[in-house]
Amino acid sequence: MPFRSNRLVYGLLMTITLLLGLGSRYFFGEIAIIKNYIGDVLWALMVYFGFALLFNKWPVKVIALTAIAFSFSIEISQLYHAFWIDSLRATRLGGLMLGFSFVWSDLPCYCMGVLIGVLVDLYLIRAAKQGGHKQSIRA
Repeated sequence: MPFRSNRLVYGLLMTITLLLGLGSRYFFGEIAIIKNYIGDVLWALMVYFGFALLFNKWPVKVIALTAIAFSFSIEISQLYHAFWIDSLRATRLGGLMLGFSFVWSDLPCYCMGVLIGVLVDLYLIRAAKQGGHKQSIRA
């Protein structure tokens, strides 16, 4: 199995993506496209980098599928409204992590965020690590 990049790189990318996502909501939250879509793309991108950080020996394809499954499961969980989970969602951190209501348009946003993560991983991180040689998605 090819050598995976340093965990520090994924940690930094995850942190930068988190800050961009929070900043997009704070500074540009009134702009509809950013409020409705960009935050969700960045959230899934952060999830991708988080899984790449935690499971850096996994192939890119497995990380991508895991990030998609995780993101979709969080979105689908928004259909469930019990007191305990709605109490978590009422907190700032819980609301940011779990969301509030199911929205179909979030699903393609998650796919886009994970796709960006895969492209960054394959063509920037891994290519730089291997001296510019491209690596297939089977890596």
